[in-house]
Amino acid sequence: MERSVTMKDIAVKLGISTVTVSKALNDKDGVSVELKNKIKKLADEMGYRYNMLAKSMRDGCSYNMGVIVAEHFMGEQSFYLNFFKHISVQLENYNYCGILQILRQQDEEKLVLPKLYFERKVDGLIILGQVSKPYIEVLQNIDIPIVFLDFYDENSQIDSIAVDNFNSAYELTNYLIKNGHENIGFIGNIYATSSIQDRFLGFYKSLLEHGYKLNYDYVISDRDEYGKYIDIKLPTDMPTAYVCNCDEVARNVINKLKEMGKTVPNDISIVGFDNDMFSTISEPQLTTVEVDVEEMSRMAIKFILGKISNQSKKYGRVMVKGRIVYRQSVKNILAEKNK
Repeated sequence: MERSVTMKDIAVKLGISTVTVSKALNDKDGVSVELKNKIKKLADEMGYRYNMLAKSMRDGCSYNMGVIVAEHFMGEQSFYLNFFKHISVQLENYNYCGILQILRQQDEEKLVLPKLYFERKVDGLIILGQVSKPYIEVLQNIDIPIVFLDFYDENSQIDSIAVDNFNSAYELTNYLIKNGHENIGFIGNIYATSSIQDRFLGFYKSLLEHGYKLNYDYVISDRDEYGKYIDIKLPTDMPTAYVCNCDEVARNVINKLKEMGKTVPNDISIVGFDNDMFSTISEPQLTTVEVDVEEMSRMAIKFILGKISNQSKKYGRVMVKGRIVYRQSVKNILAEKNK
């Protein structure tokens, strides 16, 4: 079996003492910033593994971070599983380990706090995805730092990081209109999450600015009050385009249209949101909004570690801009009219 890299190995390689290496790796005084960075860089290159148990006992920290996701968001191809992967990778840069816990629906309804909190296994919690207002209130009263990720609440006291859903959906709808679409629908339960609400409002703002009326028959729910997908009922009289609240729903709509004998984008254009795997396995591939999961994960960890070192620290609400990815699911009606 391959031998583990030790502090002595690093010290020999650099021609310095083991004490100096120890101080640098543990961020202690007595080592210049330049040398400290050099030691840490070499330690990473050599595959040095920190003794986190000893470090934990010395610092009084677990060096574990809890990530809580509501049960109804965790499908087989969940967007949040990918999010957790990015969070875990970012946490490793700070010698932290991410622990995922699924918040069961009954626990959320009964306001039962996560087991990770009760058993004191983590130094902080990242709440990934929306939870109910009563549950937010309970979380605000616990004695470890919390950051909310990928949603926000009307309570400005909570520290949260979310996608700028409003402006992203606004720009996405503008793109459809620039391509000649005037009758546009929206698919998503606007009462389900703040993200879907903001995407709907951005969509609606674009219609208003261009003088187009919203046809409420074209606003279609995709899920029930618990977040579970329901059968999407498309009207007989359809718009020329639909803005879908996420890529998975957009793909489901495309498949539904195929069953009805319609093609995308020739008969109807479809756009999504998230730029996840569903955007590329759809036929055709989806025009969508890319969510900068890596940047959001990086900010969440920066915030939570800042709160761990100073529990009075506040960050407020931060929005991260999305980016439109243009693919084959939108028909240019104007170009055809001008032929």
